[in-house]
Amino acid sequence: MKRRTFLQAALVTPIIAGLSTVRDTTAVAQGEDWCIYEVVTKLEIANPSGISRAWVPLPYTAKTNWHTSLGNTWIGNGKMKVITESKYGAEILYVEWKEGEEVPVLEVISRFATCDRVVDFSRPNPNAPSLSPAEMNLYTEPTELIPTDGIVHETAQDITRHARTDIEKAHAIYEWVVDNTFRDPKVKGCGWGDIKTMLETRYFGGKCGDLNALFVGLARSVGVAARDIYGVRIAPSQWGYKSLGLGSTNASKGQHCRAEFFAQGIGWVPVDPADVRKVALEEPPGNLQINDSKVVAMRRRLFGAWEMNWLAYNTAHDVVLPNYLIRIAYLMYPNGETGGRMLDQLNPDTFKYTITAQQIKT
Repeated sequence: MKRRTFLQAALVTPIIAGLSTVRDTTAVAQGEDWCIYEVVTKLEIANPSGISRAWVPLPYTAKTNWHTSLGNTWIGNGKMKVITESKYGAEILYVEWKEGEEVPVLEVISRFATCDRVVDFSRPNPNAPSLSPAEMNLYTEPTELIPTDGIVHETAQDITRHARTDIEKAHAIYEWVVDNTFRDPKVKGCGWGDIKTMLETRYFGGKCGDLNALFVGLARSVGVAARDIYGVRIAPSQWGYKSLGLGSTNASKGQHCRAEFFAQGIGWVPVDPADVRKVALEEPPGNLQINDSKVVAMRRRLFGAWEMNWLAYNTAHDVVLPNYLIRIAYLMYPNGETGGRMLDQLNPDTFKYTITAQQIKT
């Protein structure tokens, strides 16, 4: 049976389907600054052999004032289950197809609302929440590819030698990353964030998974809580930057990770030095100088702000795929395997998955 035929039939008679708790969108829709989006992930295991599996990241469920999950629905011909990763709370839709299934297919529909983030550093909040000791430990500890000792710690100490507060340290590191790195278009996907190798080789080219991981690792190594947040762009930029948004509804290659640090009296602060470097390389006419007005404007803006034409998934590192026990650096793409062979998550054309996104009205 062809994939399209199966999905059409299944949508009429959903024999195997899943539904998460769908939240009321009325309250969100009443806020003029909020936008509601729908993202559809369609996945097929080509040339299946033996048991096939897939792992699809679901929208961020943490309670924030900039991102709200409104529920997910899914349909397919495999056994489906939502699994919450134990350390970071990442939600994963796990699907397993039995041996002999000729056309393993899946469709996931996610709805969520977003609101642009802007931090006003001039107005600290004495009632802002603090991190618990456990949270502080989680967001300052090393990961497999983001160590916090050795050359990482030495580099960060040098960068922050004149800084005293968390904001001063984070800002010094942000400026250093912007000044010393560059976006390398030859890197596959978003890069994996091997920051120790970057510092040892002095090769500072990469993409968001590298450059923002460098910010996170340097910040953690000097005691500033920081984390990557993995997600995907889902709309054009309204800030006037072609390079910082989608050019169509196809988000299959729109994955983008961002970063945050925690400041006492303020809370989590959004940053994105990688997108400053993306603007420098890709914003028309391209290859802009670091002192170009477009780059300068975005450099100032992206220390403390995010445009939320972006779906957040999770903050998880070193993710062990449920029921397969393979560990991956992060979960930002659909993952799949068949017959014991992992599929290339960075190549949606051969893996056969598509992600489409649209803003919806309520």
